[in-house]
Amino acid sequence: MSSILSRPTRLFILLSGLFVTNALMAEFIGVKIFALEDTLGLPPFDWRLFGQSGSLSFTAGVMLWPVVFIMTDIINEYFGVRGVRFISWLAVGFITYAFLFAYLAIGLVPASWWVGVASQRGVPDMQAAFAATFGQGLWTIGGSVTAFLIGQLIDVAIFHRIRTLTGERWIWLRATASTAVSQLVDSFVVLYIAFVLGPQQWPIDLFLAVGTVNYCYKMSMAILLIPLIYLGRRAIEQYLGAADAERLKTEAAA
Repeated sequence: MSSILSRPTRLFILLSGLFVTNALMAEFIGVKIFALEDTLGLPPFDWRLFGQSGSLSFTAGVMLWPVVFIMTDIINEYFGVRGVRFISWLAVGFITYAFLFAYLAIGLVPASWWVGVASQRGVPDMQAAFAATFGQGLWTIGGSVTAFLIGQLIDVAIFHRIRTLTGERWIWLRATASTAVSQLVDSFVVLYIAFVLGPQQWPIDLFLAVGTVNYCYKMSMAILLIPLIYLGRRAIEQYLGAADAERLKTEAAA
């Protein structure tokens, strides 16, 4: 019981819970595509890359993925490579588990009265809406989970390497550099598996254009959120106390 109640243990449970919750929610709400310019009340950006053009449209999951990046770096700072790898595999396991039961729920025969219960709100078939919302394609799920795991493993390795070279200095550098490389891989792996190898068979120029736009957005958010890493670090060290915080960072660096 004393181990469960220790502050470092409670901190790891809290950070792991936030990490897994954000990753899981990002996967499920990612089915919605929104227009960034319209949401912000801006004129269309009309990007042009690799012979393609379009507006800034993203999955709703981009609201949460930047939080996952921050959580990865904070956990890496205090619990090291093993801590990030553990929660990354844990998140993948829970995401897979959640999608499995989502598909089982879709397969349940709906009550006849429930199918049309929201017809007056513009949803004539609740079963079709439920299946469309929670029944993401297997290629999309597989691509997203694979890209997430590869990105996390790359992120933790680069973060740890930079930390070994710089010590406690330049927190922003190891956080941003690790995210820059990991999200470069993540942004293109998920699209390649889901939309190039998958049934939609995207042409390579479209794949490169959309991947580049997504990567630029993720990096912009990673840079904008750097102050949160420092705020999170300060809050954690106040919670743990100087001695425990320093001990955890020393163990994580090793």
